[in-house]
Amino acid sequence: MDRRLGTSVALVALLVSSLALVGATRDETRDALPMASPRPAKPRGRVLFSDDFSSGRLQGWTPDRPGVWSVRRGMLRADLPDEKQLRSLLHAGDTLWTDVAVDLDFCMMRGVDKGLVVRVLDGTGLGVDVRGGGYQDAIVYMGGLPQGRGRAVNPNGTWNHLRIEVRGEGYRLFVNGDLVLHRARVRDLNPRGAIALPAYTGGAGECTVWYDNVVVTALD
Repeated sequence: MDRRLGTSVALVALLVSSLALVGATRDETRDALPMASPRPAKPRGRVLFSDDFSSGRLQGWTPDRPGVWSVRRGMLRADLPDEKQLRSLLHAGDTLWTDVAVDLDFCMMRGVDKGLVVRVLDGTGLGVDVRGGGYQDAIVYMGGLPQGRGRAVNPNGTWNHLRIEVRGEGYRLFVNGDLVLHRARVRDLNPRGAIALPAYTGGAGECTVWYDNVVVTALD
């Protein structure tokens, strides 16, 4: 065999091996289990809905697309293909809910964006996007328009807690116990609605996120 041809074949083999190693590393991250989720906190109010996923099934939840949402070892997992700007929502609750608080725990393994949507009605709602990576913040949206942004430290690979209180036309958002955002009035906020958990690849082009201990309580 020609020496130059042999060298080229060896380089190609090394490149293929390297790419396979990178792919294996990504798959390991995607399939890795997070640490055990926190114990659910004692509800602060009249419970309207709760799920710690210990049943192993998605009872009371409706996904908008197949193959994204699953329950593993008593935790909810969402995983999307590695493409930019892919989304999926998992819906639950009652569209008659008005003033409520929602608590949940989340652990991002791959990607940046995760959070919650409240007052979901007729395809719209108040969306919370908690961003990790280099952002470390939270943005609240209504109808695609930002309704506030605040600092929120939430490193990947660890469990973090989100709580949002929606009362009347306003909201208060907490991440890990810290008040991140507070708005007394949000224009065009739905007067009532259900909830949804999001999975979103965003500009990072990847999303593997875990949720647990979802509790909805009434703000009587």
